[in-house]
Formats: sequence, C-alpha cells, structure tokens
Amino acid sequence: MSFSLNAPQLLAAGALLTQQCHGAAVEGGWWNNPSTGERIVRNTGEMLMLITSEVAEAMEGHRKDLMDDKLPHRKMFEVELADAVIRIFDLAGSQGFDLGATITEKIAFNMQRADHKPEARLAEGGKKY
Repeated sequence: MSFSLNAPQLLAAGALLTQQCHGAAVEGGWWNNPSTGERIVRNTGEMLMLITSEVAEAMEGHRKDLMDDKLPHRKMFEVELADAVIRIFDLAGSQGFDLGATITEKIAFNMQRADHKPEARLAEGGKKY
C-alpha cells in the first residue's frame, strides 16, 4: 500500500474542523462571560491542560476497555480522543491558526525525515514509538 498526501482535502478538513469546533464552543458561550455576554480571553495554559485531560481520559478508557457513558455505543477511548481533537481545533480557531495547512506541512516534512524511516527506527537508538 502506498500513501499519498492529499493536501487539498487536509486543508478543507482542517478549515471545517476549526469552524465547527470553535464555532460550537463560541455558540455554547465558552468564549464569553456568562453574566455579561462579553468576549473573554481564555487562559492558554488552562486550555492546553483541558486537552491533556481528554487524552488522559482516553488512556483510562483504553486501559479499562470501557464504553463511553455519554455515547454508550462507542468506546470511551474513541470518544475522549474526539474530545481532545475538538478542544485542539477550538483552541486553534481562537488563535487564528490554520491547522489544516500546518498538519499538511508537518506530514510532508515527517515523510522526508530520515529518523522516521523504518530502517532508522530499527537502528540502535532509533525511535521506538
């Protein structure tokens, strides 16, 4: 199987995810003061830790092989990964980042990295994860 980077689709997917995830958070009032309705500046460190907590919850769901309590037809692992992605794209949208473009560039870069090739990973001291 040969992998081919589809930049136009990644760009479109990134823009759509940013619009949907950040848009839903704004619509839900997470970027406004609930008392006044005024736009707020959220703490970036707190936002990053919320992403981290979703990843930790995904690990716990995977470790215990749990079904999700909100979407009981799905594994908790899957749902918590989705939560992490939602939070990432929300934060990116708040910062005006173009994650679709950045992901496209990073995948292309990683595909050329010598230390990401199978032979380098098998070598002494190579990347194992």
